[in-house]
Amino acid sequence: MNDLVKKLKGQLIVSCQALENEPLHGSDIMARMAIAAEEGGAGGIRANSPEDIQAIRRSTNLPVIGLWKKEYEDSPAYITPTVEDARKVKEAGADIVAVDATDRVHPGGKTLTEFLQSLREALPDTPIMADISTLQEGLIAESMGIDVLSTTLSGYTEETEHITGFDGELLQALIAESSLPVVAEGKVHTPELAKECWEMGAHAVVVGSAITRPQEITKRFAKEVSASLMKGDRA
Repeated sequence: MNDLVKKLKGQLIVSCQALENEPLHGSDIMARMAIAAEEGGAGGIRANSPEDIQAIRRSTNLPVIGLWKKEYEDSPAYITPTVEDARKVKEAGADIVAVDATDRVHPGGKTLTEFLQSLREALPDTPIMADISTLQEGLIAESMGIDVLSTTLSGYTEETEHITGFDGELLQALIAESSLPVVAEGKVHTPELAKECWEMGAHAVVVGSAITRPQEITKRFAKEVSASLMKGDRA
């Protein structure tokens, strides 16, 4: 197991991301978010875009899992979907590069295996995290020499769109069938669920929206308040 990946065992990884249409968008804000996460006990940071990665790298000594969310007309793959994107993420200072490893066509018409092979050849010494949505994708990534698996994209592909919460079944299947460390990620909204992930055998747990996206946190509170008020009205 890669030393950087090993360092993340048993750690809470906080995803510090804000897209251009979100109130907290900005590398300086994400850097401060990463500092706050570190002060709170995070053992790693997940960050989007070379700019944010550079800012966070300057602000914390925690391991940084870097990615780059980019859209291409010829592909639904979204998380670091090309080798060149991965190279720029690495150059920005990411310790580990996360990529879309779903079994969907990647930019340029590349299959998953073609993409991962090109990626491994281009960055032979860089730890790669495969963001997958199914067990089969995870096993393909393992066969291509990827270093760590993450359940990130369960619920975000056509095959898994019926899954609306955290995919514990996928986590358990990957742990049972793969020899790679498996990171739990995707809709881990409570400390209790994070604890369950570790109890199931997750190598680490990534939490994003429940910590670093106040608009999403507010929505969940507002929904509960609204439901409570409606229940009171009926009574």
